[in-house]
Amino acid sequence: MTSLTPPTPGTRLDPWFGAYAQRAHNMRASEVRALFAVVNRPEVVSLAGGMPYLEGLPLGVIADTMQRVIATQGTTALQYGSGQGLEELREQILDVMRLEGIDAHPDDVVVTTGSQQALDLVTRIFIDPGDVIVAEAPSYVGALGVFRSYQADIVHVPIDGDGLIPEALEETLTRLAAQGRRVKFLYTIPNFHNPAGVTLSLERRPRILEIARRHGVLVIEDNPYGLLGFSHDPLPAMRSTDEEGVLYLGSFSKTFAPGFRVGWVVAPHAVREKLVLASESAILCPSNASQMAISAYLSTSDWKGQIKSFRELYRERRDAMVGALAEHLPDASWTVPDGGFYTWVKLPDGLDSKSMLPRAVTGRVAYVPGTAFFADGSGADHMRLSYCFPTPERIREGVRRLAAVVNAERELVEIFGTSPSPDDVTDIDNPGPDSL
Repeated sequence: MTSLTPPTPGTRLDPWFGAYAQRAHNMRASEVRALFAVVNRPEVVSLAGGMPYLEGLPLGVIADTMQRVIATQGTTALQYGSGQGLEELREQILDVMRLEGIDAHPDDVVVTTGSQQALDLVTRIFIDPGDVIVAEAPSYVGALGVFRSYQADIVHVPIDGDGLIPEALEETLTRLAAQGRRVKFLYTIPNFHNPAGVTLSLERRPRILEIARRHGVLVIEDNPYGLLGFSHDPLPAMRSTDEEGVLYLGSFSKTFAPGFRVGWVVAPHAVREKLVLASESAILCPSNASQMAISAYLSTSDWKGQIKSFRELYRERRDAMVGALAEHLPDASWTVPDGGFYTWVKLPDGLDSKSMLPRAVTGRVAYVPGTAFFADGSGADHMRLSYCFPTPERIREGVRRLAAVVNAERELVEIFGTSPSPDDVTDIDNPGPDSL
């Protein structure tokens, strides 16, 4: 047996670097995950992560429910299960989706370990290296990470206040076809978009579906926030009007709790079979214990009432965020979401959200730079602010701190002509002997 020799000076620190698959070199650390160690510090107001406010859940009831599941069905809950997921839960998922007009069969549903695994499975079965995925600009950072890992070529299409722009999608798909580039699917978050906070208008939805159908492009409808609207009933899902051309991704992470890691995909029969095979090869089966806990919660609790409570709670926090931005950052602009967790902020001219982030953390406030949400690293003039987790008082304090950072950044821009790097600012704060 041959053992590895320790790296010598001048060699790579990772002796296995040359053995990795090419797709491993496309993996990047998430700019959101990289912030977690910082934002969990109590002195920092985090406007970064999209963590649900779990203190709003009836935790005592959930604890009793989980105890009852283990006590009465423990040998099933703790055992291997079906690769497609428990049939009882799949039937209950149909009840959840009926709120958005989806009429499906339990066999159409594949339960996944969160909707993030659903994204991975869909990408795995459809994408070969070099295939094109069309995604909104900006787009969910977790999806971009999955797409990169499978060596997809991500092409962005712009959005505005009414969501994905049909004319831009048409132009993009036509151009890519003329170039001979194969587009496998369109990835979209139509409701309360992450990170932009906008919603695809009802008028645009059939136009988007028609364009995709005409170009032979599958639509991936990612909808974790659809039931969390602030002023109206859930909008009809795109899947409700196109069962063959749309794969629908859902999750209990935002409407219940992310720690259970339960999501799902709704897909046509042939696609569903491949998703089950891909899931079995990755994890054998989703957790029976998590599925049974959620199933028991849906059976015994007022889950619709809980969602209503979340909607009211997040609406109050959205109002606190928007009000604080208007008071403290009037020179910026931002979206006013009608649901979900996020607002998308355009900074005053000349500011760079990524360069500014270390100074924001020093100022005890955190956000996610806009660069995280573009495949090419653009978007530095934007930031994503999340209002779901902090209390309204903390939100207002966080925006006040952020405004102080932005105002200080403007002064730095006057010196450097652009947002300086942290090293540049260190040089100013700690001048050397030649500058004294």
